[in-house]
Amino acid sequence: MSGLIFLIPLALLLGAIWLVAFLWSLRAGQYDDLDGAAWRILDEDQDRTKG
Repeated sequence: MSGLIFLIPLALLLGAIWLVAFLWSLRAGQYDDLDGAAWRILDEDQDRTKG
């Protein structure tokens, strides 16, 4: 039972850290273009074979 006194605040702290990191990534635009990198890789491969 005394372990819960330590583990519950630790779990809440880790959850709060995760939430802050997630909100920061949303504001930084990490999720704006989810498909762009995949298409960019394919386009770069085609450009190298042409030139």
